[in-house]
Amino acid sequence: MTDRQWIWIATACYFAGVVVGTIALARNRKQPAGTIYGLVTLGFALQTLGLYVRGIEVGGCPLGNTFELFQFTGWSATALYLVVGLTFRLSLLGYFTSLLSLVLTTVSLAVPAWDATRRVGIFGESVWIEFHAAIALFSYGVFALLALTSIMFLLRNYSLKHKQLSGAFSFLPAIRDLDHICVRLLTVGVGLLSTSLLVGAAHWVRAFETVNLAKLLITISIWIAYALALFLRRKGLLHGTRLSWVCITLFIAALISVYPVNSSRHGDGATASTVSPKP
Repeated sequence: MTDRQWIWIATACYFAGVVVGTIALARNRKQPAGTIYGLVTLGFALQTLGLYVRGIEVGGCPLGNTFELFQFTGWSATALYLVVGLTFRLSLLGYFTSLLSLVLTTVSLAVPAWDATRRVGIFGESVWIEFHAAIALFSYGVFALLALTSIMFLLRNYSLKHKQLSGAFSFLPAIRDLDHICVRLLTVGVGLLSTSLLVGAAHWVRAFETVNLAKLLITISIWIAYALALFLRRKGLLHGTRLSWVCITLFIAALISVYPVNSSRHGDGATASTVSPKP
C-alpha cells in the first residue's frame, strides 16, 4: 500500500470518530470517550505508518510540500491529544481533535497540486535543520490543540453567560480547567518554537547563505505573536475570551503561512522529483 492509501484509511478513522461524537451530541449524551479515543489512536497509528512510508521515499522527515506540512501538523496535534486527553480526561476534546484531523487530512488529500512534487533530500546532510523543521511543525500541532481548547473555552463561557448548562454544554470542562490547559499549551508551544529557532540558528550562523529569509521572517513573526500573547497572559493583560480569540486567530494565520513558507523553499537548492499523486 502507498503512503496516501494508509492516510486515507486514517482519515476514515477520524471520520468515524466525528460521526460517533456527533451522534452523542445530537442525543445530548456524554461523549463515548473510550470509543473516540480508540478511533483517534487507530487513525494516528495509520497516519504514522503513512508518513513513515513517505519518509522512506523522500529520505527524511516528510516536510517537503504543502500536503506533508498539513499532514505533519495534524499528526502532531493528534499525538499531543493522545497524551493530554488521557491525562485530563477531556472526552469532548477527542471529538474536536477528530474533526480537526479529518479536516486537515481530507483537505490536503483532496488537493493533488499540494502533493504533485515530492522533494527528496530537502535537508541535505544537516540533521540539525531537519530537527529544527520537525520541532517547528510539532509546535504548530500544539497550537492546533490550543485553538481547539480555546473554542471549548468560548463555548463554556457562552453557556455560563446565557445560563445554558444542559445538553451538550453540560459535557464541557470547567472554565477554570480550560483556562489552565490553554496557558500550559501556549507555554509549551512557544517553548517548542523557541527551541526550533535556536536549533536552526546554531546551523545558520555557520552557513548563513543557506538561510531562506522569507521562510525565516514568517516563522519569526508567528513566534513573536505567540510569545507576545503568552507574555500578556502572564502579566494578566490578556485572558479569558480575548485570549481564546487571539489563539484561534493566530493558529489560522500559522496554518495559512504553511503554503508561502513551502513555496519560498522551492528554489533553495534541494533536490525535487515530480510525481503523479497516487490515490
